[in-house]
Amino acid sequence: MRVTVRSSAIKGTVRAIPSKSFAHRQLICAALAERETKICCRVISEDISATVRCLSALGASIDFNEGLISVTPITSPKRGAVLDCGESGSTYRFLSPVAAVLGAEPTFILRGRLAERPMAPLWEALERGGISIEGKGSESVSFSGRLTAGEFEIPGDVSSQFISGLLMALPLLEKDSRIKTSGPVESGGYIDMTLDVLKTFSMKTQVKEGSIEISGTDRFISPGSIATEGDWSNSAFWLCGAAACGGSLSCEDLNINSCQGDRAIARVLMEMGAEVICEENSVRVNAGTLKPVRIDASNIPDLVPPIALMACAAGGETEIFNAGRLRLKESDRLYTVADTLRRLGAEIFEEGSSLRIIGGRPLAGGEVNSHGDHRIAMMAALASVISLDDIVINGAESVSKSYPGFFEDLAALGGIVRKEQ
Repeated sequence: MRVTVRSSAIKGTVRAIPSKSFAHRQLICAALAERETKICCRVISEDISATVRCLSALGASIDFNEGLISVTPITSPKRGAVLDCGESGSTYRFLSPVAAVLGAEPTFILRGRLAERPMAPLWEALERGGISIEGKGSESVSFSGRLTAGEFEIPGDVSSQFISGLLMALPLLEKDSRIKTSGPVESGGYIDMTLDVLKTFSMKTQVKEGSIEISGTDRFISPGSIATEGDWSNSAFWLCGAAACGGSLSCEDLNINSCQGDRAIARVLMEMGAEVICEENSVRVNAGTLKPVRIDASNIPDLVPPIALMACAAGGETEIFNAGRLRLKESDRLYTVADTLRRLGAEIFEEGSSLRIIGGRPLAGGEVNSHGDHRIAMMAALASVISLDDIVINGAESVSKSYPGFFEDLAALGGIVRKEQ
């Protein structure tokens, strides 16, 4: 899909889309519980659809009706299931240990760049626990065997998703297990999110220095009904876009006390000079004179695209560092952020694991490609708020990976959008 976004400011109020990070975890825990769970989640993205599809293939029954997901849990895992993960890294990394514990002996189908994304540390941990893996690095990966309890050592600086997947899988074993992390743990907020969802399903874990202990005697107990909280990662585009164009905008359905690490965007906005008003369930940003800052992105990699856009409007040089993990996303996101903004007229430099942005002047506009990356498409669209001319985005359908209604919400906030198939 080709989308043209005219130069225009945004303002008003938008409701945060449900967090796909929370929804993945809630769906998996619900599928492992003892009875039906209802999840209030008003929007289903492509990534969430991938998790629903794979859990259904494993034996769960999942229905979505008018914003409510009903999950009937897996009672007898289907062996030899084909799990089509689409391009969802969360689906693949979470369900690898879950399917291994269930003894499902599945085949994972991987699309886009998913087969290229790091998996070796998780594979090694699963193999030490008794799983045989064929097709590593290909678009079709098969498991055989059943995972046994024990100690699982995982590096903390590759992907927190490895740890989260094990956290959801290991309670299904009859004996206690331990996850031991080596080195610094990056994106620790996502592990906190997993622990939070596990607690909702009555699972107890013991978090110690460098390890997490999981009981083999606990069982997933459905809370009956739960809600998926609003997503800070995608809401950051609206907040940063409004700050960049000097507008005033509110995002509703955001939990200020959320364990989502990307709620750090409120702090970043304030550091860069925007006025931020946080209430119990909403965040409002008002215009301010934006200033450059240095930002450590090691724990907030998904915030780099909206922050980089906002930096284009801040007079002076902003540096975003420790962002090397972005090279392993749906695109080489460190490169595609720099390339996209540069093509639109920004002065931006990609250096190792860092970005330098010299901001303070309008962008020119132009035509770019999403590179199949939802966050690049959203960043390019929001660049219209500081652009002199139209912005044309090819491959704009990629937003459906996490935010199917993105362009409709952009239009409701004042954006001028034209879609072409």
